[in-house]
Amino acid sequence: MWTKLIACIVIASLGVLAGAGGAAAQSLDEVIRGLEAAYSRMTDLRAEFSQSSFNKSLNQTIAAQGVVSLKRGGKLRWEYSEPTKQEIVSDGKTLWVYTPSLNQVNTGPAPEALSGPAGSFLAGLGKVREHFTVRFLNPAQPKDAEGNVALDLTPKQPLPTLNRLVLAVDPKGWEVRKAVVYDQFENTVSMRFTKVQMNAGLPDKLFTFVAPPTAAVVPLR
Repeated sequence: MWTKLIACIVIASLGVLAGAGGAAAQSLDEVIRGLEAAYSRMTDLRAEFSQSSFNKSLNQTIAAQGVVSLKRGGKLRWEYSEPTKQEIVSDGKTLWVYTPSLNQVNTGPAPEALSGPAGSFLAGLGKVREHFTVRFLNPAQPKDAEGNVALDLTPKQPLPTLNRLVLAVDPKGWEVRKAVVYDQFENTVSMRFTKVQMNAGLPDKLFTFVAPPTAAVVPLR
C-alpha cells in the first residue's frame, strides 16, 4: 500500500501530467517554459496508467494499472484495477485509502505535499527551476526512442520519497507520457500514462469518499 501511496502523492503533488498546445521544443529552456505554461492552463485531468514498482532490497517488481484523476487544490483519485482493487482519494484535506479485499479504509489528514510548493504546480503556480535542477537525461540525444523529450529532475531539497524524477514529455502537446520516481534507497516506481483528458470539468464529488457501512476505518500512519 505504501509503495502505491508514495508514488501517487509524488506524481500528483508535482502535477506532472500537464498539457498545452505548442511546437516541439529544441532547447532545455524552451522545454521548461513549455511545461510551466502548460501547468498554468491545467485545472484537472484524467488518464489511464500502468505502473511498475521495483523494491531493490527485495529485488521484486510489482505491476499495476488503473485510472488517475487530478484537480487543483490537491484533489486526487487513483483507482487501481490490477493486481488488486484499491482506491486512493483526497479532497485536498483528507486522504482515504480503500482496500476492498480487506474491507478496510485507512484515513487521515492529506499529506502536506499536496498543498506545499510542489503541489502548487496543480494550481499553475509552480516553477520547475525553482524546485529542481533540470537537465536532459541524455544531452547528446534529448529525445527517447518514442520521440519524447527525456528530462532528469533532481529536487533542490531531496525527500526520502523523492530523490530523483525522470520524465518523458511529448514535445507537441506537453503531456508527460512516462515518469520514474526514485527514492533515497534506489527503489523506483515507473508510470506510463495514456488516454489523457485535460480540463474536462471533473466534479469535486469525484474527490470525496464515503466508507462502506461494513468497512473497518483505520487511522493512516
